[in-house]
Amino acid sequence: MAKSLRSCRTFLAAALLLPFACAGATAQTTVAPAAKPAEAPAGNADNGKRLFASYGCYECHGRLGQGTAVAPRIGPPAIPVTMVLRYVRQPTGQMPPYTAKVLADQDLADIVAYLKSRPMPARASTIPLLNQ
Repeated sequence: MAKSLRSCRTFLAAALLLPFACAGATAQTTVAPAAKPAEAPAGNADNGKRLFASYGCYECHGRLGQGTAVAPRIGPPAIPVTMVLRYVRQPTGQMPPYTAKVLADQDLADIVAYLKSRPMPARASTIPLLNQ
């Protein structure tokens, strides 16, 4: 018991000191400035509507991107293209990955443009049936 407690303390001490040790090591090296991220392509909402249906996005996210029990809301308001690109290429949930070979960046930008073109849903306070 004492041996495992001692090794646990050693591990914690090392874990707490590691950032400081790394900071000292990196302070002496020269780091190149970060590359400017590529600008996301502009999208075509009409083509995006067609692609949203043909790729089957609506099957999980709903016809208007409003979300379902299976998948989250993706619009409106639409998520920025750069975030969509990153997530669609390497999703963390149940969504299958769509590589650039399957879904081009421009097609994805068109889908996001379609989602951005959709009007915001009505507020619950403006729906009479919900306010009775």
